[in-house]
Order: sequence, then C-alpha cells, then structure tokens
Amino acid sequence: MLGPAVNAVAIIVCALAGKFIIRNIPERFEKIIMQAIGISLIYLGISGAMQNQRVLLLICSMIFGSVIGEMLNIDKGMNSVGMWAEKMMKLKEEGKFTKGFMTASILFCTGSMAIVGSLESGLTGVHQTLFAKSVLDGVTSVIFASQMGLGVMFSAIPVFIYEGVITLGASFMKDWFTPEIITEMSAVGSLLIAAIGFNFMGIKEIKIANMIPAIFMPWIIIAVENMIF
Repeated sequence: MLGPAVNAVAIIVCALAGKFIIRNIPERFEKIIMQAIGISLIYLGISGAMQNQRVLLLICSMIFGSVIGEMLNIDKGMNSVGMWAEKMMKLKEEGKFTKGFMTASILFCTGSMAIVGSLESGLTGVHQTLFAKSVLDGVTSVIFASQMGLGVMFSAIPVFIYEGVITLGASFMKDWFTPEIITEMSAVGSLLIAAIGFNFMGIKEIKIANMIPAIFMPWIIIAVENMIF
C-alpha cells in the first residue's frame, strides 16, 4: 500500500499549495490554462487508447460499463459526496469544490498509470510507476486547485481507495491479471481521460463517472471468454 499512500499524500500537499500559494489568477489566464489542459488530455487519452489490441472489446467494455454506471448513477453519488463535504466544511466556492473533487478523482483514477502502477505494486511489490504518477498528479493538483479549490485535495481519498483495492486485489489474484487484460483495461481508462478533455473544452458535458465501470469490463469479458472457449 506504499504506492497508493504516497500518491494520496502528493495530491493533498500539492493541492494545498495550489489553493493557498498559487491563486487569484486572472480569468483570461484561467480560461486558456483550462483549454490547454483539455487539449492535452484529449491527446493523451486517444494516444493511450490506441494501444488496445481488440477494438470490439474496447467498444463492448465502454457500452456495458457505461450502462452499469448509469444504473448505479455513480455521477450523482460523487456529486452528493462533494456537495456534502463542501457543506460540512462550510466552504463558499460556488460549486467549484464539487467540480474539483469529481474532475481530479476521475482523472487520477482512470489513467493507465493508476491501473498499471497499482497492479505492479500488488504483483511485484515495486512502486516506481505509482511514485512517478505521484509527481505528475502533484503538478496537476497544483494547477487544478488554483482553479477549482480544495475539492481537488479531497480526491486523494477515492484515489487511495481505488489504487489500494487494485493493489490488494492483484496480490491475491496474480493469475487473473494477464498482460492482455492489463493492456485493454489501460486502453479503456485512457479513453475516459480523453472524455475529461472534452469536458474541459466545454464541447460536451459527459458524465464520465458513470463510465468508470467500463475500466473493469475487459477483465470480466476476457474471463467469460476463457470459461466458454
């Protein structure tokens, strides 16, 4: 659990720095920064998704996973958690807290480094990928927190839980995570990162949280295939 813990601490420390040290950025700079981040995320997401080896598996995973997420209404649940935390802390960030919490949580959880790094930690005990991810997430947290407030800091909680569950699960189910499964899960996660980029650009508001179950669908689909064939 060392890797997930370091990642969570990096997000907290850097988000606090972004909120209280780098702030009061003029609106015109805020807008161009958000657009630059959006374009970068679209590129990173699409390039990562292109690493998949089975396009039909990717499409099916997105469809089935999104349907499950819509049924569970994960987006509404995360919004409720964000608004509850904002109310409990008596913050007046005009909705930025919840937006920061959701955006950062989804971005930091769905990337390929979160999946591969957590699996690496659980399977081999090596944490280098998550350490590298901690640096990237830290830099991103500084920028996000300066724009969207303390909600970014609280994303450390779902990140720690998400990565921790994968790490612990991998340590107990080593034979279940083949290179093919890891590749396809990472590709789906990358596609969700591209969707975050579209949200940043204001092109179309996508309920990405409801698509999170899609990340785990390649694992389930391939497992079913192996049982049948």
